[in-house]
Amino acid sequence: MNKLPPLKALQAFESAGRHLSFTAAAVELNVTPGAVSQQIRLLEEFLELKLFRRLNRAIALSDEGQLFLPMIANGFEQFHEAVNLLRQRRSDGPLTITSAPSFISKWLIPRLASFKALHPDVDVRIDTSDRLVDFSREDIDVGIRFGDGEYPELVTVFLFAFDLIPVCSPELLHDGRQLREVSDLRNFTLLHSNHDELDPGWPDWAMWLKVVEADDVDSSHGIYFNQSDQLFQAALDGQGVALLANVMADPEIAAGRLVQPFSARLPVKMNYHLVTSPQKAAIEKVSAFRAWILDQSAYLREA
Repeated sequence: MNKLPPLKALQAFESAGRHLSFTAAAVELNVTPGAVSQQIRLLEEFLELKLFRRLNRAIALSDEGQLFLPMIANGFEQFHEAVNLLRQRRSDGPLTITSAPSFISKWLIPRLASFKALHPDVDVRIDTSDRLVDFSREDIDVGIRFGDGEYPELVTVFLFAFDLIPVCSPELLHDGRQLREVSDLRNFTLLHSNHDELDPGWPDWAMWLKVVEADDVDSSHGIYFNQSDQLFQAALDGQGVALLANVMADPEIAAGRLVQPFSARLPVKMNYHLVTSPQKAAIEKVSAFRAWILDQSAYLREA
């Protein structure tokens, strides 16, 4: 095996080359600028070439240094990814799941006890977010996202599709207020989702009213929310009538906390998927969760 340069020297070069400063590299590595300079000098002697050009009050990468830096930086990145992956494979490490707050609170949490019963040794950590995740850099094992299922270079498993249905709190219909005809919606506040700002094709009240051929209700008035869990809570609190995902609303309807005044529903073109990286898909706790959630959501796929 060919002899490799010292790791400390490579770390000093990568940091100094990224910052173009021995001082900044010293702060990052918690050593003195002199120590950084010495490590780089050792590396240059090992390679028998100059990696930096020393200017009056600055440094610049030489041609060889410019060629060397991205390769070393990529090597350190792969090294960190390998270490993180091995740490995440530990049997005592938690399973970290990320998903939107509404899915977590209304669908996943009520079922998590059954997963823990099957896998009591697996701790679970919840990340309530719908942001993009870098599985190679973050301590996240799986994501549950709704979309078109096109996630390049990731492992994607279809879970289920869903529809939007009109719902409201039964308390909203007290004091003689009625929702017998669609035109009665003129007397109620409509609760809206701001998903249309992200996707112009997202189903909304205008689409639902078109399906039921109602042209006497203003689909634009009401209250708008940019988070689905806020929309859900507003409906539960009797703030108005909302279009909610049937898979989330059905348990609340069964419990009597929501009612569905009209049967018409809108299909949503985006579906729920389980998403992870190929590396993490092979981890035992991720495989166990994938099998469990596919079993839990089978009734929705069959429907």
